[in-house]
Amino acid sequence: MRRVTVGPRFAGLWQMAVMVLALLWGTQGHAQDQSWVQVEAQPTLAEAEARARAYAAAFPDVVGYRLGSRWYGIALGPYSREAAAQRLAELRRENLIPRDSYLTDGTNFREQFWPVGTPEAAPPAAPDATAGALPAETEADPTAAAEVAAPAPPEPQDADETLAQARASEAALTRAEREDLQRALQWEGFYTAAIDGAFGPGTRRSMTDYQAALGLEPTGVLTTRQRSMLIANWQADLAEFGFETVTEAEAGIEITLPLGLVAFDHYEPPFVHFAPKTEGGMKVILISQPGDQAALYGLYDILQTLTIFPMEGDRSRDERSFEINATSASTQSHAYAETRAGLVKGYILVWSPDQADQAARVLQTMKASFRAVGSRALDPGMVPMTANARRGLLAGLELRRPMLSRSGFYVDSTGRVLTTLDAVTGCGRVTLDQLTEASVSYSDPATGLAVLTPKTPLAPPVVAQVQTAPDRIGAEVTVAGYSYEDSLPAPVMTFGVLEDVQGLNGEPGLKRLAIRTLPGDAGGPVLDATGAVLGMLLPRQPGGDRVLPEGVEFAAASAVLAQSLAAGGVELRESSGTGALAPEDLSRKASGMTVLVSCWE
Repeated sequence: MRRVTVGPRFAGLWQMAVMVLALLWGTQGHAQDQSWVQVEAQPTLAEAEARARAYAAAFPDVVGYRLGSRWYGIALGPYSREAAAQRLAELRRENLIPRDSYLTDGTNFREQFWPVGTPEAAPPAAPDATAGALPAETEADPTAAAEVAAPAPPEPQDADETLAQARASEAALTRAEREDLQRALQWEGFYTAAIDGAFGPGTRRSMTDYQAALGLEPTGVLTTRQRSMLIANWQADLAEFGFETVTEAEAGIEITLPLGLVAFDHYEPPFVHFAPKTEGGMKVILISQPGDQAALYGLYDILQTLTIFPMEGDRSRDERSFEINATSASTQSHAYAETRAGLVKGYILVWSPDQADQAARVLQTMKASFRAVGSRALDPGMVPMTANARRGLLAGLELRRPMLSRSGFYVDSTGRVLTTLDAVTGCGRVTLDQLTEASVSYSDPATGLAVLTPKTPLAPPVVAQVQTAPDRIGAEVTVAGYSYEDSLPAPVMTFGVLEDVQGLNGEPGLKRLAIRTLPGDAGGPVLDATGAVLGMLLPRQPGGDRVLPEGVEFAAASAVLAQSLAAGGVELRESSGTGALAPEDLSRKASGMTVLVSCWE
């Protein structure tokens, strides 16, 4: 056998090569126990370097790698797996990194681009005191080092497991571990089916999508490291949100809530308030009250008058439940309530648009866990409220208020409403009784009249009928109007006297009244004793050289109303009544035709 002799120089080179290989493979093995907090990914190197530079101004351990997906990832680390999870939760809690930052084991890291000038290499290993340094003679011999062709680092795939080994390690999972894996995939948005621990086509597809999203080989079978990192991210999120199952005995509701983000604050029936732990955080409100379908529908209407429910967004309601999804540039909210066995129960989540990712996960958890328990609802009398609080607030929630509200009345069977033009000028939106959207379908600047058409046809309780009998000076008249604008749920009846059938300067088409009204009454019907409409109350005109004494008001005569409305395609009905109505009947008729007209920004 031929013996090969290695000279001293080549012996030194051989020794160094062996040591370099050992270090490289030792690094790869050690890296498997490392984790990074990935904070961003950018599509170009220039963008990634700019973002890495910004992060480096705040953090000392910023690194950047080209990802398998051909994007460029920016991360913090490396850390031990436990330290990485703790660091992720801490930085998220302080809002120092994006909410969608996550843990990674560096499996999809390729060439390093940050810090700038870093040689292309596999992910760096954590400092290892046992690794030691290269021998002094090797460090002192750069020529020798240059002669060694160090092997290129292997492509950082999951070299710890082949596909067959991944299948084998997966087969050893317990049912609970398999279910947790599905929960983690569901949490990340890749899995939508039932949590059953069975890895069928749906679970396989979600695993494939998860791997593809991270730039990994999409085999549909997660390796041990991939499973470990997925579960670690899920558990880090759960720790941050602090999800716990809450059994609210007073309300009779069981639900899982993010108690890391909210805390019980107070009861104000029909609500249980959970306030944010940090300023500007999301809010949770539980709903619990006695009631059937009528109470459910009433709650649906009332919630939409609250400031926490913007006007834009989807609404749906059926016989047993309702759902509200409201959105604006500053607020988003979701409400769900249902009625069962004489009880109405549900929940509300309110968040800001920058909390959308968090809210989506919280809402998913709340929806899946909500259930009514027992036969108990919040006692409406458990917390006393002043009359003033009830007028201005609904159980601690601020009511949305219009710019102004005036009165109007129904003039046909489809729900069209006659009001004063002043009530709807300059409005971004107009509502009838604060619930029904309406548009100005006709206006007459000469008479100051406007006709509102509801966006969905209405069935008015009473349609106005105009007076046909001659006017009697000195007769008692009634004005039905929302004197206190939107503060009261029904119109006020104000009584006065018809003093003249013309203006102070003899102007035709006006009726002068001796009556004390408020601005909110403008646009309301003026009725005679039979319930017939003899005019519409006009608003007081501000300014001018003369100020009329209190108690002097004017109404547009019914003949003027009929003539103007005919031009707008509305024909007023004539009254056939002849006898005076009893006070309660007159009040019922006046209330049935009178509408609250609200002007919103």
